[in-house]
Amino acid sequence: MFSRDRWDEILEALNANKFRTFLTAFGVFWGITILVLLLALTNGLKNGVTADFGDFATNSMFMWTRGTSKPYKGLPKGRNFNYKINDIAAIKSEIPNLKYVSPRNQLGGYNGANNVTRGTKTGAFEIYGDYPEFINQQPLDILQGRFISYSDIDAKRKICVIGTGVEKGLYDKGEAVLGTYVKINGVNFLVVGTFKMSNSQGDDEQDASTIYIPFTTFGQAFNRGEDVGWMAITAVDDVSITSLKQQVFDLMKFRHKVDPTDDRAIGHFDLSEQFGRVNGLFSILSLVGYFVGALVLMSGIIGISNIMLIVVKERTKEIGVRRALGASPWNIKSQILQESLILTILSGMVGISFSAFVVWVMNAILDNVGPVQNFANPSVDISVIVIALIILVVSGLLAGLIPANSATKMKPVDALRIE
Repeated sequence: MFSRDRWDEILEALNANKFRTFLTAFGVFWGITILVLLLALTNGLKNGVTADFGDFATNSMFMWTRGTSKPYKGLPKGRNFNYKINDIAAIKSEIPNLKYVSPRNQLGGYNGANNVTRGTKTGAFEIYGDYPEFINQQPLDILQGRFISYSDIDAKRKICVIGTGVEKGLYDKGEAVLGTYVKINGVNFLVVGTFKMSNSQGDDEQDASTIYIPFTTFGQAFNRGEDVGWMAITAVDDVSITSLKQQVFDLMKFRHKVDPTDDRAIGHFDLSEQFGRVNGLFSILSLVGYFVGALVLMSGIIGISNIMLIVVKERTKEIGVRRALGASPWNIKSQILQESLILTILSGMVGISFSAFVVWVMNAILDNVGPVQNFANPSVDISVIVIALIILVVSGLLAGLIPANSATKMKPVDALRIE
């Protein structure tokens, strides 16, 4: 029940020594600020690091071949072999729970030799031979036209989809792109689409300087035949690719007569495993943030408890008078608890507001200066704010509990005698 007299008493008690009240509240303010900012910075680091994975489906792995390290079935050590296009069908049929299996071939390299020309303009770009489903593994924003289709694969059409970096390097500003031709290693390809990377904060210049052509066309135009350079394999959402990759390795070793114990023969990069490690690291960092913030906040709470003990000591005679006039122990205790709670919640809310302002300033600076390496979009989930408020309420009650009990244990006669 609301009592204006009670609130007037509480405000009068807090205003009795403003500087002491300020210093006491500052401990809680600083503790909650440190807690929120630590978690925001941790999220900023997490967002920046995970952005390096780009938008590539994180439940994926890349797989390629290397020289064998053991002889097997009469075949020598150090033998090189290549995946074949029929390996893709074998993987899909033999191993369940795979969502995409994309064979890939690659030509050239970023900042390598010039391999693409258009008129008098030339450039060094990455050329990939891919299947249509690869866009589901590496999302692209198609700006004009379209991506590779299965009709392109079946007909071995000489078409290509170019990145914005290729467009800038080979075309004048405002010049039409679709329907034109570019020459890749002496072979003409019709441009049917342009793209940019989707929300990637990695090497955007390299990503944009990429050309995609149909996998079958790549093999025919550049004499790769049925060879597959490497594969991008993605598992279904509820099954980790890490749990399936050994089955894939075993199947490929069997098909290419590689010793089952030869772990060097097949190279791979498990994106899911790496992504899990990163998430695990930042989960630990979040726990550290909670721990450090809670310790700082605890020091502020202890400060409030100490100050409330002093306040109770200073108001001993007042408490004695109120007890003599019939005030119940709960009435005295509730006032002390309310004073502690109000002081804690007000200082905590100011701390939350201040830290939210600091996070907003950091995001505004990042928006102006552009992406920062390994740091992006520092933020705090609303659940953290809810947890912080719960901590404030509980802490406020705990901070006032000991002083409140001390006040109610005092006998009215003894309190009135104290000078």
